[in-house]
Amino acid sequence: MYKNSFVHVLTKITVDVMFYSGIICCIAVPFVLRLPMFSVHEGGSGPYYLFICAVLELCGVLCLYILWQLRKIFKTLSGGNPFVIENVNCLRKCGVASFIIALVFVIDFLNFMLITAFIMIVIFTVLGLFSLTLKDVFKQAIAYKEENDWTV
Repeated sequence: MYKNSFVHVLTKITVDVMFYSGIICCIAVPFVLRLPMFSVHEGGSGPYYLFICAVLELCGVLCLYILWQLRKIFKTLSGGNPFVIENVNCLRKCGVASFIIALVFVIDFLNFMLITAFIMIVIFTVLGLFSLTLKDVFKQAIAYKEENDWTV
């Protein structure tokens, strides 16, 4: 029987807080970018504002999608059976979403040549590779588990 550890509970709470605060941040992006301290050329209007707003909104929604998939993984972990095909699918979806975010930041980097965009490209590419590698580990664990279940 699996018992939830303190780290598991803390991580789940952190993911939940990040998910709900991320929703608030996604809603606030168009308004915050219009503030004088964050104004992006032409006082919060024009093509630069729209481009940056689109980049941030798209990446924010994809990050919320990744957090949603992590919440689904935590549900199976709480149930005591993390090695299920649903988690493999969740990890694959997280990897694809991470690569899409990296691609969006490649486009952003090509337009503005900012070091932050380059850092985001590296971070989300590594996250995508990690997710796909972990997906394969889970898939192999499921195969071993099913073989072991049939052996007994």
